[in-house]
Amino acid sequence: MITIGEIAPDFTLPRSDAGAEVAPLTLSGQRPHWVVLYFYPKADTPGCTTEALDFTRLAPEFTAAGAVVFGISKDAPAKQGKFCAKHALGVAMLSDAESDTCERYGVWGEKSMYGKTFMGITRATVLIDPEGRVAELWPKVKVAGHAEEVLAAIRKRS
Repeated sequence: MITIGEIAPDFTLPRSDAGAEVAPLTLSGQRPHWVVLYFYPKADTPGCTTEALDFTRLAPEFTAAGAVVFGISKDAPAKQGKFCAKHALGVAMLSDAESDTCERYGVWGEKSMYGKTFMGITRATVLIDPEGRVAELWPKVKVAGHAEEVLAAIRKRS
């Protein structure tokens, strides 16, 4: 996993929001905003939907705090667009189909469920400050209350 204080690895990824694919997003182009990157395993699954809805519910407060929020998964942009439209999500989703960004951030790895081992995304969140440095990490996220915790961390630092 990346570490607090280091410059966040830059990337350009396909972006979907409001049910449509839009221009790719480059992380370094988000400065001087606070950036929340939340990595999630799979669009339109129960935990991932709850997390996306929580960030959507708080989107106006993140904006007021000077922050932008992006969800990242391996899902294709079309699937993410459907996910955004189905749930009226107010945060953009980024597609890391090749897992390059997930690997650079240390969230791609071996997981296990029901006795089976497989490769996948670990639910994690990275907070990046307006200068592009990693300000805080949540390496193993529990969905309940997480969006509120991230918002509180931004407010504490602003």
